[in-house]
Amino acid sequence: MATNPNWRTSSYTKSDSCVEVADNDLSRVMVRDSKHREFGHLSLDPASWSRFIEAAKQVSQ
Repeated sequence: MATNPNWRTSSYTKSDSCVEVADNDLSRVMVRDSKHREFGHLSLDPASWSRFIEAAKQVSQ
């Protein structure tokens, strides 16, 4: 049975241009544009999402 996504915005969001993340399902992480929710979402496995976050942290330093 699929888990209903629990969408949230990052606490690091400083503008109205952001993404929302649903990570309450252990098998996938979903990401969508907060301004255009109707365009759908990306669904990633948790390991890929973790690698993306680590790479983004390195770029922002």
